[in-house]
Amino acid sequence: MKIQVLGSGCPICKKLYELTQKAVAELGLKEQVEYVTGTEGIQTIIQMGAMNSLVLAINGKPIMTGSVSGIQGIKDIILKEV
Repeated sequence: MKIQVLGSGCPICKKLYELTQKAVAELGLKEQVEYVTGTEGIQTIIQMGAMNSLVLAINGKPIMTGSVSGIQGIKDIILKEV
């Protein structure tokens, strides 16, 4: 499973990245969370067809866009995709 946090590099993107890393660790998954920011992050968001910046993507599919969920919400999202 490929888990990515995509965004511009703002503090909210960083928070989502940190929460996602923590959620993955708490779930006992071995996957690494990729953090793609700046121009590359925005380009990837556009390529995925997401309409908002700040994306949690799993296996190249935007799962959560435009907001930061709490850690339990992120865990639930990841578990649905496992």
